[in-house]
Amino acid sequence: MNIRYLGTTERYSEAVCAGGFVFLSGMVPENPEADAKAQTENVLAQIDRWLEECGSDKAHILEATIFLTDMNDYAAMNEAWDAWTATGRTPARACIEAKLAKPEWAVEIKVSAVCK
Repeated sequence: MNIRYLGTTERYSEAVCAGGFVFLSGMVPENPEADAKAQTENVLAQIDRWLEECGSDKAHILEATIFLTDMNDYAAMNEAWDAWTATGRTPARACIEAKLAKPEWAVEIKVSAVCK
């Protein structure tokens, strides 16, 4: 089986493509000074880029795990999420309140998809 590792560091890869599947690491905001909605939009844009590089897109996401540091941001995150997801192709999803690696991050999202 051919396995592609993308965005690889000493510790992890941003994306791994294998057997027609795409696995993304948890994506965190590049704009930590922003509010939860804007951070979510930033994370979703990163997901779009990595999926495209792996030969997939948001319409092919199978599952998503969303980590929020504060469930009071749930509505703001969902506003960005709902505007982004492919109509009729929303993935299985879990949303969990969790302490993230950096206190300024409001959201982290991890997805798995199939290739187009």
